[in-house]
Amino acid sequence: MGKKEQEYKGFEQGPIRPPSEAFSLLVRVTRNCPWNRCKFCPVYKGTRFSLRDPEHVKADIDSVYNAIRLIENAAGSDGSVSRQKIYEISQKVDKKDYAAFNAALNWMASGMRSVFLQDANSLIIKPDDLIGILAHLKMRFPMVERVTSYARSHTICRIPAKKLAAIREAGLSRIHIGLESGSDRVLEFVKKGVTKAEHIEAGIKVKEAGFELSEYVMPGLGGVDWSREHALETADALNRINPDFIRLRTLAIPQGIPLYDDYMAGRFKKCTDMMVARELLVFIEALDGITSMVTSDHILNLFSEVEGKLPDDKEKMTRAIDAFLAMDPSDQVLYQVGRRLTIFDSMDDMNDESKKARVRALCEQAGVTPDNVDSVIEEAVNRFI
Repeated sequence: MGKKEQEYKGFEQGPIRPPSEAFSLLVRVTRNCPWNRCKFCPVYKGTRFSLRDPEHVKADIDSVYNAIRLIENAAGSDGSVSRQKIYEISQKVDKKDYAAFNAALNWMASGMRSVFLQDANSLIIKPDDLIGILAHLKMRFPMVERVTSYARSHTICRIPAKKLAAIREAGLSRIHIGLESGSDRVLEFVKKGVTKAEHIEAGIKVKEAGFELSEYVMPGLGGVDWSREHALETADALNRINPDFIRLRTLAIPQGIPLYDDYMAGRFKKCTDMMVARELLVFIEALDGITSMVTSDHILNLFSEVEGKLPDDKEKMTRAIDAFLAMDPSDQVLYQVGRRLTIFDSMDDMNDESKKARVRALCEQAGVTPDNVDSVIEEAVNRFI
């Protein structure tokens, strides 16, 4: 585990947060990832993990608080602050406080309702340190409705149940866990550092402590060889946990990650879009006896319609996949390309002749066919990442 730094160097923000936390204040509790061995993850490779001193985290919170007060004090009688006034204030902000000022400004514009604790596994710090940070956050911003964090299942399993409950009581309300797969063979191959049993234990433990739980699933992670096993074992794990949210993040394999080397060497056979669609159908159909909300809020996912509340929306989710699989191959190509270029938001856009004509022209210009569409999309996705 990384060591805490001795000197406060000012407000910090990490590189990522969940899409659902787009409007949250980002509070950096740790730097990078303590595990950092997952073959599919490009985010923290080449970095070292370290803990931030809890007092430094509190100083970050204070910096944002002071910036907000500065902006609020400049407001007119109607509570608004002009662009010119904000510019004038920004010119007087000390250079070391400028990042906190920008964070405060963005958070104020979003309503100041949620906070996300960064980076990859904030719950790895001592529970009492985290409780102290949460107490300080609540003291400065009592109006906040949601405080969330990433966590690893392995870490959750090691936290005593009473301490986990105390963290919930202190104000952490939602935990995001990268389940990725429920197959032990897949988890071992991609070096996730956790077993299916640990995933289940951690998920149940989080729910019992009173948190909202988001579990992330990665369609395609089993490759060609383990696609069906990946779908069924992942669904089985989730059926035992019953998380509040199941969030889909389709596998991509950009250069620079360990899985890319396996892919190029033939040790990992990547699924085509058609295979992922069939895998996703198996996965959704196998979800049973749970009340989770399934979300598909990332452009890497082929289907935005595969979301809804279980069990009521299950048929709606599978209907979109069935419709795609039943399409003529030429229309499948149009949808694949249109979706990845963000011209199509959903399958319904296939009924928009102007959008279809635009995508068709692009496909003809680039020479995209059913035979090469997956390689073309793979290149485009890797550029996007």
